[in-house]
Amino acid sequence: MDLRTPSQVVADDQAHVWHPYAPTPAPMDPIVVDSTSGVYLHTADGRTLIDGMSSWWAACHGHGHPALKQAAHEQIDSMSHVMFGGLTHKPATRLANQLLDLTSSHSNGAADGLSKVFFSDSGSVSVEVAIKMALQYQRGQGHPERKKLLTWRSGYHGDTFGPMSVCDPDGGMHSLWVGTLSQQKFAPPPPVLGSSPEDIADYLETFESLVDSSVAAVIIEPVVQGAGGMRFHDPAVVQGVERICRRHGLLLIADEIATAFGRTGQMFCTLDNGINPDILCVGKALTGGFMSLAATLTTDNVAQSIQAPEGGGALMHGPTFMGNPLACAVASAAVELAASEYWVEPVHNIEAWLRSGLDPLAAHPAVADVRVRGAIGVVELRNDVAMREATDAATALGVWLRPFGKLIYTMPPFVCTEEEVQRITTAIGAAVDATSQQSKD
Repeated sequence: MDLRTPSQVVADDQAHVWHPYAPTPAPMDPIVVDSTSGVYLHTADGRTLIDGMSSWWAACHGHGHPALKQAAHEQIDSMSHVMFGGLTHKPATRLANQLLDLTSSHSNGAADGLSKVFFSDSGSVSVEVAIKMALQYQRGQGHPERKKLLTWRSGYHGDTFGPMSVCDPDGGMHSLWVGTLSQQKFAPPPPVLGSSPEDIADYLETFESLVDSSVAAVIIEPVVQGAGGMRFHDPAVVQGVERICRRHGLLLIADEIATAFGRTGQMFCTLDNGINPDILCVGKALTGGFMSLAATLTTDNVAQSIQAPEGGGALMHGPTFMGNPLACAVASAAVELAASEYWVEPVHNIEAWLRSGLDPLAAHPAVADVRVRGAIGVVELRNDVAMREATDAATALGVWLRPFGKLIYTMPPFVCTEEEVQRITTAIGAAVDATSQQSKD
């Protein structure tokens, strides 16, 4: 039994543990979490905080969902891990079937639907795999000169080198690596949600003008851009991008790691809007936040081209923990929850509650914009968030938030009640006030 006090845990953390996007030791002491339940984090100092982030968007069904716990308990008794090279097992094949059935049921009957699944251990790696798929596909098609990816600015696709190369090169988190990463092609950020058809058409014309003989694929976050800026756009923009891909023989890679499984009010931002990606990346909510797992789905057409001699003959990637039985078993239960669509009405309600609580902040002098879509609420400030003051203000009201840049945002678990969402929006308001006050002092 670990008998260290909370202060000893923090001291060990600050001495030895490196946290994301932070120096070491971290500028703020981390909060020690002892346990979780439902929408709550229970801290070592006796506080109970609403997890307003769904723990980086993954715990969409809340923490400790009984169906996910049961799946984990049942699987761990028989097998927690086995290598996936040359071996297979029920959890992986069951999950693959579920994912393909789910995507098929939400597609518009495309002749070449998603039919192959490659498992990996994180969203970033699933994007790495997607990039390799696209480049090997073009080689198999006799186009080895197609080596670049086309994307738009304000995007985020992960922190490994391939995904970093398609994140926003200036405004994103990876500007440090410009000149080291592969040089990709970037269109302007997509026009925001509610833009006119004329503005969308003009944008798509600009986007298409960037296509040349060097482009292998387009990679985008459809409808909602995540950590690159939390920007929303119309499905019509993505539909137009798909048409551009078809005209030029490019693959369309849809990064739905943050958006799939109901977060925006739809199961998939692509398929549910009549858009059929050649490659689809999913993660985060795939296991309901229990452990790390991701998947890259693609078509027979892509697989066959990769398996041609010119394409390399095989997909050249192999994570040690790919197809992990324990993760696949829990993901299978989580996908079953998502497929039940229990979340449709709750997400609709959360959207209404977020609008009610956040819209008044648009009048705050420190606020540049307020936007809500599904179970996503974003307040964009005119200046950077005062992280310490904003965090303290939110936790004082019993809510955990993790702002970044100019953004204070929330992605509540789908099982939040109206009162819990109201507490989240109140805490966001307090964080805005705290940042505003700090900027005046």
